[in-house]
Amino acid sequence: MTNRTRRFRQLTAGILLALAMALTACSEGNTGGGQTAKPQTEAPDVTPTTEASPQSSGSALGAAEEAGQEDGQEGGQETGGQEWTVGSLVELAKQGKVPGCSYAAHTALYDDIEKAWGKADRNESAGKGMYATYEDKGITFGYNKGMIVFDVRSYAEELHVITLEDIEAALGKADETTVNGSDDIYTYEVNGQFQLKFIIPEAGGGVGHISVFSPQDAKNNMAG
Repeated sequence: MTNRTRRFRQLTAGILLALAMALTACSEGNTGGGQTAKPQTEAPDVTPTTEASPQSSGSALGAAEEAGQEDGQEGGQETGGQEWTVGSLVELAKQGKVPGCSYAAHTALYDDIEKAWGKADRNESAGKGMYATYEDKGITFGYNKGMIVFDVRSYAEELHVITLEDIEAALGKADETTVNGSDDIYTYEVNGQFQLKFIIPEAGGGVGHISVFSPQDAKNNMAG
């Protein structure tokens, strides 16, 4: 081997060694860069932010629901918890009914009532027909000769808390005011078929009883 050939090989080996060292250094640099970058991508933690939002909205919703329930309860208390309001009596009267009784004036027959409820405690002539009183139910039916009920009366205790002021506040002045013995009678025309009468004792206090009355059946079927 000549001296020129030996120097050429040494030169080539040196170049290859330098290239190998450069590649090794480059590879190590890339690996180190990846390791330093990784904590930066993991560092931000958004978990507390995403969890806090549902908890906050849930608390607000719960507070709103509780407030709504309290408002509803207060609204019920403002009406005194009274189920038999003047308005509810009017709505039933439009159907010929009083609270606590499914039999209606104008459509019910006293024969059917007697079969279902039995003999009345009292059954006597009064006014424009016969009146059958069921004391345990607090109901009286007025019926004509054709057995058609033209008057349904309720003496329920729930009525006693309703005053004339309550009635006039809801319905205004009565269409007709009359006196029967010691009772004042305030009559309201609820529709073309029925009247609602509030009977209040002159002694004062609340309503003594109410009457849902069908003038047509009392007038047209009692003759003869």
